[in-house]
Amino acid sequence: MAKTTLTEPQGKLKLIVGLGNPGARYEDTKHNVGFRVIDALYEEFCQPDSAVLRPTHTSVCNALVIQTTWHETSIILAKPMTYMNNSGAAVAALVKRFEVPLSDLCIVYDDVHLDVGVLRIRQKGSDGGQKGMKSIIQRLATTAFPRLRIGIGEPVGDLVDYVLSEFSEDEEIEIQQTINRALDAIETIVSDNILTAMNKFNN
Repeated sequence: MAKTTLTEPQGKLKLIVGLGNPGARYEDTKHNVGFRVIDALYEEFCQPDSAVLRPTHTSVCNALVIQTTWHETSIILAKPMTYMNNSGAAVAALVKRFEVPLSDLCIVYDDVHLDVGVLRIRQKGSDGGQKGMKSIIQRLATTAFPRLRIGIGEPVGDLVDYVLSEFSEDEEIEIQQTINRALDAIETIVSDNILTAMNKFNN
C-alpha cells in the first residue's frame, strides 16, 4: 500500500476500527480478528470491479489508517498500532482528530463469550472483559458507541495463551465465513443504519 496524506473528509463520516496486535507474530491469532476484517475490507475495495473509490493509506494517531468513500459516505478504516491493551489511546485520538460523533464509530473485535463464528452488533455495552474495549471505554469515558463482536469461543486453558493462539483448520473456515458476513454488516451500517444491521445480522 502506498503511503499518502489524508484528505479532510467531506460530509458524513464513519470511523471503523478493527482491534488487534501489530506484527507477524500475532497476525493469524484469534485476538486479531478485528484486524482481519479491516484487511478484508481493503482487499474488497481494491478489486478491479469495485465501485468504491480506491483507498488511500497513511499512519496517523498511532494507527494504520485507510481512507475511502463508500455509499457516498467518507470512511476511515483503522488498525491501532498501540497493541490491544492500549487500543483506547489510538481510538480516542482518531475520534478527536476527525471529530467523529460516537454514534458513527464502530469497533470490531473478538469475543470469547460468543461461540466461534457468531457475529453480534450492539449500539453500546460493557467491555465484557476484552482488554482493548476496556481501554477504549476508559479513554472515551462512555460505553455508548457501536461495536461488532466476532465470537472466538470459550478459552481452553489460560486466557492469554488462548487468544494469542491460532484457529484450528475447521475454525478457520468458520471465521473466514464470519469475516465475510462482517463485511456485509459493516456495509449495511454505512449505507443504512446500525439498527437495520442489527436486525439483519444478529439473527
